[in-house]
Amino acid sequence: MRTKPGVHLSQAGVELARKVGAEMGPFQRVVTSKLPRAFETALAMGFAVDEQKKLMNTYGDDVEAEVPWPQTFTGYASAVKKRGAARKYARKLAKYYAGLMEELPEGGAALAINHGGVLELGVVGCLPDLDYSAWGDPLISFCEGVRLKWHDGNFVEAELLRVQNNQSIT
Repeated sequence: MRTKPGVHLSQAGVELARKVGAEMGPFQRVVTSKLPRAFETALAMGFAVDEQKKLMNTYGDDVEAEVPWPQTFTGYASAVKKRGAARKYARKLAKYYAGLMEELPEGGAALAINHGGVLELGVVGCLPDLDYSAWGDPLISFCEGVRLKWHDGNFVEAELLRVQNNQSIT
């Protein structure tokens, strides 16, 4: 949450991140995009950042042309099935997230903080056949996300994480 055109987290963003972060963790790995507000969100949540990844900054003009932001998960999944730039980007994210999972100890968890569109495409890349319409096709808001579950070298499940009244994650 920022005040545009600023690049840093707003005070309201810091406060929301603190509230949400108090209910999360622990994490063995924390990664963010290289944009300041993602890094600042992790710190405000109370987590040190292990890595910043440019891949999670934005998906670029080619993907935006195929699937303009914002979209629902179903919209992003539909674009990924067309085998264009959205699919290529979603697969890059999925490969990166799989690598993170492989580095974790048994029972470990990672937190990835990125941005609208990047989050959804990453989830769809990890679980391309999931029926996202079953989630009611929500748009993702500040400090919301998805918990991906990993088993035997594969992503197997996803759980939508919503912020209720900008106070807590459920």
